[in-house]
Amino acid sequence: MQNSDIEPGERLAPLMPRVERQRLHDTVVEHIRRFIVEGVLEPGKKLNERELCETLGISRTPLREALKVLAAEGLIEISPNRGASVWKMSEAELRETFELMSGLEAFSGELACERITPAEIADIKALHYAMLACRAQNDLAGYYSRNQAIHDKINEAARNSQLRQTYVAVNRRLQALRFRSNFQIPKWDRAIHDHDEMLKALDDRDGRRLATILRQHLLDKRDAVLQIQSNEDAAGASLKA
Repeated sequence: MQNSDIEPGERLAPLMPRVERQRLHDTVVEHIRRFIVEGVLEPGKKLNERELCETLGISRTPLREALKVLAAEGLIEISPNRGASVWKMSEAELRETFELMSGLEAFSGELACERITPAEIADIKALHYAMLACRAQNDLAGYYSRNQAIHDKINEAARNSQLRQTYVAVNRRLQALRFRSNFQIPKWDRAIHDHDEMLKALDDRDGRRLATILRQHLLDKRDAVLQIQSNEDAAGASLKA
């Protein structure tokens, strides 16, 4: 791949694995959530139950149970007469949710610098280097999973159960958008630079510095997503003209 923006066909290419019967409910939820995060199921897309059942190798009962869970998480919208579709945030909702997440990330960073252990920092560093390897291979899905694991471990290191609960709930609604923020290569590389700075702040136990980096990191993602959506809306309008 050339050093240019990631094309939609390239990011939607991964095969969808079939679901094993063991822990069926949780597995179906996990797979559909990942399809949403990675853009296989795009915002606003109406879900075809038959197609999803065939893809996952399941009946409609476990699928519908999974969709109810995802609706409770704010990822799916279920209408009585129209079925289920992937939730699409309005611009105002997107802005407000990213602003909230930036505050949660910043607070996580402050507390983590007070409470994190050397072993936890070592785990984060290992994830960081694995993330860099994915970037070198243009593996956005692999990069993103490790990226999110880093943010997750910082939040866990804060040792605050109420913060953790709120963080998880809000972040689920933003994961697909955070994934999209790296579609443009310069934005992706800027995010890696931010992660380098996060590691330095963690090593120094500099909570104020880490909070500042994390807050701006999330606001930059918000701006990247808004730019992508604006470009897509403009392209759609030109096609209709």
